[in-house]
Amino acid sequence: QVQLVESGGGLVQAGGSLGLSCAVSTRSPFTFTRYALGWFRQAPGKEREFAASVSRSGASTYYVDSVKGRFSVSRDNAKEMVYLQMINLKPEDTAVYYCAATTLDDAADLEAGRAFDSWGRGTQVTVSS
Repeated sequence: QVQLVESGGGLVQAGGSLGLSCAVSTRSPFTFTRYALGWFRQAPGKEREFAASVSRSGASTYYVDSVKGRFSVSRDNAKEMVYLQMINLKPEDTAVYYCAATTLDDAADLEAGRAFDSWGRGTQVTVSS
């Protein structure tokens, strides 16, 4: 139903900034706004975890506590893109970052990172100390 392709990962020093982008391709035109979008990450040896999400309209955003105040998620419905801007990066932010989509738009689900069922292949972010 939907394809997601992440870009923008790389190597950055602790305290630095990095921006990730995700291009979203839907099978039918004008359906981008049917999807809420999220960012997840998976560090080496750990399970994938929720990082941030944004509602269909873009009006509501949600973050895991460990990234609040440092990460900012946004979407451009005209360009069919979702972004994750990261500042004050820490070595523990090192992970593969995945873009994800869901047709559900429930606040509780988005805040918990639940119900996402379409995934990109990920982009590596490495933060050196």
